Amino acid sequence: MKTAMACAAMGLIIGGAAIAQPFDYGFAGLMSASNRERLEPLTLASGQPVAQAPYELKSGMYYRLKIVADGSAELALSGGDFFRAIWVNEIVINKIEVRPMGVHSIEFDAAGEVDMSFIAIVPGTYELSIPGSTGDTQKAIFHIR
Repeated sequence: MKTAMACAAMGLIIGGAAIAQPFDYGFAGLMSASNRERLEPLTLASGQPVAQAPYELKSGMYYRLKIVADGSAELALSGGDFFRAIWVNEIVINKIEVRPMGVHSIEFDAAGEVDMSFIAIVPGTYELSIPGSTGDTQKAIFHIR
């Protein structure tokens, strides 16, 4: 019995180096240059369409999305379901990087730009829309496959 316990202890000591290595979460692969795609920008302008066409995203892919407001009206994009279906890496506003735990909407009081990077996670169809609007052109549709 003592011999078996000694062998087990030696195995833990010798194999400890393999156990003590940090776990690779795979983010390097997810955020590598070969896994990145720049999406067509969203536009916030009075009377203009938000997006030109629906976005086709792949779960596990890393995306960058620019949102541009021309300042013609105080406008926001809201979409809690969309923001819960993605992992937001960062939102950059005026060269300030924000790494949020959660987002529900982004509002522009004046002209400006937001650059957002994220990883699509949960498959489904989601919208970012201007609150209170009803027109089909006043939203962006994202299909995550």
